[in-house]
Amino acid sequence: MGGLIESFTQEQVEAFHQDGFLIVEEGLVSEKALELLEERYLRLFDGEYETGIKPDEVNWVKGRDPEDRTRQLCNAWRADTVIAAQVLSARIGRLAAQLMGYPGVRILQDNVLWKPPGTKAIGFHQDGSYADYLVPPEMVTCWMSLHETQADAGPIAYVRGSNHWPWTPPERSQFHAPDDWLAGVRDAKPADAEMDIMPVVVKPGGGAFHHNLTWHGSEPNTSGTVARMALVSHMLPTTARFHHRNVDLIYSRYRRRGDTAMDESFFPVLWDETGHRTTWLEELPEIEEAIE
Repeated sequence: MGGLIESFTQEQVEAFHQDGFLIVEEGLVSEKALELLEERYLRLFDGEYETGIKPDEVNWVKGRDPEDRTRQLCNAWRADTVIAAQVLSARIGRLAAQLMGYPGVRILQDNVLWKPPGTKAIGFHQDGSYADYLVPPEMVTCWMSLHETQADAGPIAYVRGSNHWPWTPPERSQFHAPDDWLAGVRDAKPADAEMDIMPVVVKPGGGAFHHNLTWHGSEPNTSGTVARMALVSHMLPTTARFHHRNVDLIYSRYRRRGDTAMDESFFPVLWDETGHRTTWLEELPEIEEAIE
């Protein structure tokens, strides 16, 4: 495994804006972090929360939900400090800011994803479809794989160039285990556009960044052997605020009454060009020291 990615070339930034995504074969997550994260995934999906705080969303519970569903937790960083150390990484934040041209980024939420063999799809969607409770209603996402991926194991997949398509209202019923995982993107595709789907096949610790308008999802895991784990960080510009009227069912609970500012206790600043980083992030464990 090579060293960690510290910055992107101008050609990579241009490719990100042209395609709507940038695949990074390796170097997003350190070897040390990969070992720690897999252990924490197993604990989290057993309902063991290191901090004593439950994630904001628990979309799969052992014994409650079907075994063929993709396991997902949202904002597991509140429940586990190792998850927090990775999704709140200053380096990942700096890379995201470079791609979007943001002066800095703060976290919106994370996704802890576990997709064993036989699990069904995650329907194609735009992250920006769910962001109307934010100003501006946009984000940038980093998807990080804990394992080497292969196309038939249901990794994240992108529609190349779909970041140039119009914004589409969300269809929540087509998100988890849809009968037709491509239904949303097929309906949204402009008549003159192509459906060029690119699965993200990378080494352990690799992954991808994508724009909030880029259509993406993951097909069923038909590999028969590969249990895919991935960690996702959705990031906002540091200037982001809550919309004064629109609300989200879950995340607007963190909006203070009469104040649209995003509190750093819940939406910490990962990196800012001024040098600011939310101070309590210094308490998180060091997970990148294994890489020279």
